[in-house]
Amino acid sequence: MPPSSRGSRRTSTRSRPRSSAATPGSLVESTSYPGFQKYSTDEELQRYLRDVADHATTVAERVAGFRQMLADILTVNATLVNQAQNEEIKRLTEASFDQNEEVKRVSAWAAILFAPTLIGTAYGMNFQNMPELHWEYGYVFALALMVLTSVTLWVIFRARGWL
Repeated sequence: MPPSSRGSRRTSTRSRPRSSAATPGSLVESTSYPGFQKYSTDEELQRYLRDVADHATTVAERVAGFRQMLADILTVNATLVNQAQNEEIKRLTEASFDQNEEVKRVSAWAAILFAPTLIGTAYGMNFQNMPELHWEYGYVFALALMVLTSVTLWVIFRARGWL
C-alpha cells in the first residue's frame, strides 16, 4: 500500500529497533532499520515501513498468543478427558466389586445347597449293600447329615462375610 493511501492506520514514531529477543516479529524490524541509513530512504517510506513492521510484529505476537492459548485449551481438554476416563474406570471398578460380592453370595448358597444334594444322591442310588439302608435310624442319619453339612457351610461362609 503506498504511503499516501494508508488512511487512518497508525504510524510508529520509534527511532530505534526493538531487540531481537523481545518479540517474535522483531526480526522484521531489526532488519529494516539499518538499511534506512545505508540506502538513504525517504522519511515517509521509513514511516510506512516502520508501520508495516509494527503490524507484522503485532500479528506475530497475536499468533504467538493464539498458539499459547491453543496449547492451554488442548491441555485443559486432555485433563478433562483423563478425568472422565478416571471416573468411568472408578464406576466400572465399583460395579465389578459389587458384582464380585454378588458372585460370592451365589457361590456360597450353591455350595450350601450342593452338600445335601450330594448326600441325597448317594443315598438315592438304591444299592443293597449300603449299611445305613437297613439300619433303623438310617433315614434320620441321612437327613441329619444333610442339615449338619448345610449349617456348617452356612456358618463358615457367614464368618468369612460371604453371606
